[in-house]
Amino acid sequence: MTTNLGGRFALPGTSLTVNRMGYGAMQLAGPGVWGPPRDRPGALAVLREAMAMGIDHIDTSDFYGPHVTNEIIREALHPYPAGLVIVTKVGARRGEDRSWSSALSPAELTSAVHDNLRNLGVDALDVVNLRVGGMLTPSEGPIEEPFAALADLQRKGLIKHLGVSNVTSKQVAAARAIAPLVCVQNHYNLAHREDDALLDELAAAGTAYVPFFPLGGFSPLQSDALAAAAKALDRTPMQVALAWLLQRSPNVLLIPGTSSMGHLKENMAAAALELPMATIATLDAIAGTGGSTGVPMPH
Repeated sequence: MTTNLGGRFALPGTSLTVNRMGYGAMQLAGPGVWGPPRDRPGALAVLREAMAMGIDHIDTSDFYGPHVTNEIIREALHPYPAGLVIVTKVGARRGEDRSWSSALSPAELTSAVHDNLRNLGVDALDVVNLRVGGMLTPSEGPIEEPFAALADLQRKGLIKHLGVSNVTSKQVAAARAIAPLVCVQNHYNLAHREDDALLDELAAAGTAYVPFFPLGGFSPLQSDALAAAAKALDRTPMQVALAWLLQRSPNVLLIPGTSSMGHLKENMAAAALELPMATIATLDAIAGTGGSTGVPMPH
């Protein structure tokens, strides 16, 4: 069993504490996050191995598949072990053409919460993130109505805690004015540092910051710089990118996803990697090395 998963973090205003290295379930679905996986027994085995290695924080959504990842989580792990925190998100839906669309009306959010409850097999969801913004990046706009709808479902006992995803700092403030937040989930990595100020603000408040796409949107120059740093440490680029995120701030929680047992073990090993200060300085400079060319998948 892996014993060092980046240390533990207490979600603010709750009795929940989790290892900082978690697991993202998106890749358990089929190609394009659509339909069943090619290897369902393998997907079940990866989830069970993640639990055996000490993972106690899973990120998912019922629009992955749709429904597929939650059904796999339930099949693999239900009844859930004590201490496992399952974080889901609502605010989007999948079309029959495999498109990703916003689904932010109170009726759509209520339906999505009930879908998550049913497919995960629980009476109340541990944490629900409201996902807003564009498909890949945040966009300014009011979020009061959809977030208030989730806060109402929280008061009814269907949701224990709330978070937001793909948001700006103004939207974080707007949500906090309605109900407490335990986490913010945004696109952030070595090459995409637009959230530096928000991350630090959340750290000061004790709120978790959960970056997605740890290698998403790197330019060739940025990828080359990361690969060189990883080679010098005899680690993979993903391991170094994850270790950098853990050392960036103590409120960072990671949710790398994979359907591969080998990659799962590599990702978990990154939590024990302590980067030298010289390496951190080199990696900090990556954000200024060329422009982003990659386009990550919607989250």
